[in-house]
Parts: sequence; C-alpha cells; structure tokens
Amino acid sequence: MTTVIHSVRLVDDGTVQDAAWVAFSDGVVAGRGTGDDWRQLTVAEAIDGAGRVLTPGFLDIHHHGGGGAAYDDGADAITAARAVHRAHGTTRAILSLVTASVDDLAARVAVIADAAERDATILGSHLEGPFLDVAHKGAHTAALLRAPDATAIEQLLRAGRGTVRQVTLAPELPGGLDAVARFVEAGVVVAVGHTAATYAQSRAAFDVGATLVTHAFNAMPGIHHREPGPVVAAMADDRVTLELIADGVHVHPDVVALAFAGAPGRIALVTDAMAAAGAADGSYELGGLAVTVHRGIARLDSDGAIAGSTLTQDAALRLVVAGGQPLPAAVAALTTTPARAFGWAGRYGSLRPGGVADAVLLNDDLHVEGVWVDGTRVPAGA
Repeated sequence: MTTVIHSVRLVDDGTVQDAAWVAFSDGVVAGRGTGDDWRQLTVAEAIDGAGRVLTPGFLDIHHHGGGGAAYDDGADAITAARAVHRAHGTTRAILSLVTASVDDLAARVAVIADAAERDATILGSHLEGPFLDVAHKGAHTAALLRAPDATAIEQLLRAGRGTVRQVTLAPELPGGLDAVARFVEAGVVVAVGHTAATYAQSRAAFDVGATLVTHAFNAMPGIHHREPGPVVAAMADDRVTLELIADGVHVHPDVVALAFAGAPGRIALVTDAMAAAGAADGSYELGGLAVTVHRGIARLDSDGAIAGSTLTQDAALRLVVAGGQPLPAAVAALTTTPARAFGWAGRYGSLRPGGVADAVLLNDDLHVEGVWVDGTRVPAGA
C-alpha cells in the first residue's frame, strides 16, 4: 500500500521545499517530489498537508522517561514513556539509564535489549554512568560512581547483546581512556560528560574515539578564556557532535545560539527527559534520588540541582527556532545530525527515498499534528 503526504513544506537535509510530497510504501520512503507528480502513482491513501511542515521523524539519543515512567523501571514503563515521546514526534530513540550498581545496570540493559527486539523504534540503551566524576555528578548517586574497569565494561556489553549504543563517561578518571577505546571497539558511541576534563584531556578522549559530548555546558567545566574546557575542544573537532538540552533552563538561549554557531551541523537536540515529561508537577524519583518538579522544572530535593528535564523534542524545536535558528538547522539537529552521529545516515533522520518512513507533520506554530512510523500513522494518544 502506498501512502502519499502532499502539499507540504518539506524540511529535510538542511533544505526547505514548498509544494512537496513524500510517498511511503512497505515501511520506507518510496519517492518524493513537488506539485502534482504524485498523482502518477498508484496510491491507497493521499493526505493533504495543506501547506503544513513535514519533517523526518525525530531521534532522541538521550532521555530517561516520560508520562510518569522511567526507562530504569522495566518493560511496562518503557512502553508508557515511549508513547509520550512518540506523540511529540520522537519516532526512534535510544533509552538512557541513570547510574546504578553495575549488576543493576546490566539487568536494565538486558531489559532494553529485549524491548528492542520487540520494537524496532527502540534503538538500544545509553549508559549515563556509573563512570562519572563525583564533582560533576548532577542527578546521579555519588556513592555509586566509580572509575571504569575491564570487568564492569565487559559485563555491561554482554548484557546488552549488541544494543548498548552510547556510554557517557569522564575520560580523566583512572582507566578512562582505555574505557573509551574498549567501548569504541565494541561499536559503542562514547560521550564525554559529567566530567572535570580539561581541554587537553577532552582532546585526548576524542583522539581515542569519543565522538559525542553529553548535554554540553552541563555537568562539566564551562568555557574560560585561558582554560577552554571540553565544549571548546568539541567545537574545534569536526568528529564530535554536541548534545544540547534546549529547554530554556539547562542552557541560556544565547548560549544555544553560540553552540549552533560554534559547531554548525554538529548539534543534536536531546531532551534528557525524566519521568515527569508529559506528566504533572509533583514528586518523582530519579535513580533513587527524590525530585520535585515545579512549573515544569525538575530539581533534586537534596541540593536543588537540575534533575533532567520535562522537555519533548517538538518543544525544543519551537524554542530553538524562536531563538533565531533557521528552521532547517533546527530540524537537522533533531534528525540528520543524531542519525549521522550513530552511523544511521540515510536510514533514519531523512525522508530521502530508501530511508525508513518516519515523519512528523507540524502546523505553522510547530506543534505536532501527525506522526508516522514505518509509513503508518500513529493513532492519537498511542
């Protein structure tokens, strides 16, 4: 069955194409064009986009839950949280786990591996911890943080059965660079984050294979004119993608603009969402730590530190565009850039023919009006 979405402003691969159409068949993009060319196809369903914006499906490579559920809490919680983010345009996702004991993390990674076998929109797991710097712990339990060692690394890799996609670590820890090299050898994308790393230490991590920075500017040294730190090291290295949480809380809008200017085409907009995303303010738990959410801002009860976000990716898009970024650049930061960072260019994050038929239809205010996964429209609320 071929589905066509026509008469849209197609925003993809850094460009905008008016009066465009895209055809889906058997779960992939079967064709695209402009005007009425689509009428030459044998079409089972034609959807009039009425001039609205159509983009590839969003990829969130760093988020912990939503709808009151956390990815640490098992299969049912994974299903519930994924539904919330899918409704906001996140068609594919890597599921992030907060610091826990290595045994607990191994068990949780295995649950995500099972979930990925059932649901192809789950792209694997992200270990945000336990190999983090205590002084930059953020919302992680300090007593569970540790330097990496070969035994722990191999246990986690075995548990993931090839689905551990990303690990955040502090490369300056004892054994940190060896850990970067081992994870990279295993096909895992390594992110520098929750770290005290200097500019030189960050460069060393990138030279042994780290290619990502976890929520840039947060839980790491800031930019100083004599000690530029990990963010400037990443901006200077074309191999490195920088995650950014554009919620107006984690990073000032002017600093968001600085990041886009300093690393053009290498910003990935993530949510770092915790369970309260898509849910009410109130009391929550993140990695065993008590959190209170007030007016959509999550903070630890113990010290007031920011504890993830309640962001969704469509809201991040609106904030970045309102801050002055061109729509194509903002969309790329949700689609083509994260896909490229994980070696998925051409498969996810684009509506070029042959790619997976994931798409988001947005109104003029950039609110989601429709979501397609594998060429099938997602029912509202599903």
